[in-house]
Amino acid sequence: MQYRRLGNDGPEVSSVGLGCMGMSVAYGTPDDAESLRTLDHALDLGVTLLDTADAYGRGANEELLGRWLRRRGAADRERLVLATKFGLRHDPVTGRVDAVDTSAAYVPAACDASLRRLGTDRIDLYYAHRRDPATPVEETVGALAGLVAAGKVRAIGLSEVSPETLRRAHAVHPVSAVQVEYSLFTRDVVEGELLSVCRELGIAVVAYSPLGRGMLTGTLASRDDLADHDNRRRWPRFSEENFASNLALVRALRHVSDELGCTPGQAALAWLLARGDDVVPIPGTKKRCYLAENAAASDIALDADQLARLDRAVPSDAVAGGRYPEQAMRRLGH
Repeated sequence: MQYRRLGNDGPEVSSVGLGCMGMSVAYGTPDDAESLRTLDHALDLGVTLLDTADAYGRGANEELLGRWLRRRGAADRERLVLATKFGLRHDPVTGRVDAVDTSAAYVPAACDASLRRLGTDRIDLYYAHRRDPATPVEETVGALAGLVAAGKVRAIGLSEVSPETLRRAHAVHPVSAVQVEYSLFTRDVVEGELLSVCRELGIAVVAYSPLGRGMLTGTLASRDDLADHDNRRRWPRFSEENFASNLALVRALRHVSDELGCTPGQAALAWLLARGDDVVPIPGTKKRCYLAENAAASDIALDADQLARLDRAVPSDAVAGGRYPEQAMRRLGH
């Protein structure tokens, strides 16, 4: 496993992290026993960046990690960089996210609740999950800076924000990382002004959904492979009208990955890792076999010709459908 630093002064992490959301919500039926074994295996493989959020299962994912951390003990906790997020609030009846709260009054309360669920005394990287446009980002980051001063948070991050917001935030307190969707399927969000600002200010890009929510792995043959309660069934890129077009791109990706001697998912992760030492993908999985496959991508070095072939296989303007349903898209990029 290779390692990279998050920002100028942030923690050092494995170049491939582990997104934990799917262990508790969104992608089929949870399997806590296998998820706990997968977390054990992550440490065996040198994967040190674990990513969760209070919104994942309305705290269930943090609680799962908390049970695992208590079993592993203090020495293993020190090896890890534990990242979580706050700001999304759920309707108590429907369970759906219905509001974003990044106010200074809410930040410490959310942090304390996450610390209790995780069973730890600090969060290594604490993100605002989304930004409420009605709350000045300076107010939010000021409250986060207070948590750093109190020793409850080691480094702060933002997720899905505009370049302007990022500049304003960083002027209040150093931001170590921006978490944003970034993959062969989703490039325009990062590549351009946001990436330029990150590199100017020394801020890492943590790439979530780096495998296109599983489609870039090449393991999906049709929508029938998705469980009835899988959230992807209501996302545009997995719709009846878009699925076949996007699957054709994955077949082109597989043609290149076969020549490279790796899986399509590994090729997609290696492509991201080659974008710069300041890019850290966090593919999610709840299974040990996929975790091992993803982690092995850190050892794949692509040359310029191989990168160009991957770009041609999955043109940035060829992906069909938006990355979120309309309601969720309205919460992005503030």
